[in-house]
Amino acid sequence: MVIAHASTFAGVAVGDAMFGKAVFAASQTAREGMPQLLSEFVATFGLLAVIWACSRKRPSVVPFAVAAWIVSAYWFTASTSFANPAVTLARSATDTFAGIRPQDVLGFVVAELAGAAVATLTFAWLIPALPSAVANVVVPEEGSSA
Repeated sequence: MVIAHASTFAGVAVGDAMFGKAVFAASQTAREGMPQLLSEFVATFGLLAVIWACSRKRPSVVPFAVAAWIVSAYWFTASTSFANPAVTLARSATDTFAGIRPQDVLGFVVAELAGAAVATLTFAWLIPALPSAVANVVVPEEGSSA
């Protein structure tokens, strides 16, 4: 998990460097208000819905479905679909059009957690056997006891 977060920030640094931007500059892009937060809730709910739905019948397509969701949600949500607290934090460290002001991060993270919780509860209700399918989707990290 720590490696995933470190690689997210490494990606921010490389992206900034490729475009001649200051590396790790606080974003100035305002993303505030209910439309943005609702968009982030929808983006995260949808992301988890894609994962839960695909994992039930075709676990092997989850990575492709996730990529398709994120790309499409970038275009149809007002928030540009961060859908992940680690991504939200990383995007606060880049002063580009894709960034988010540090003061707007908390609202996004709350909306993401709410979207994830509602999606998880919804799919636990819709598909009670779903927890047994998770083992087909979640791959334990090397050296973990899971």
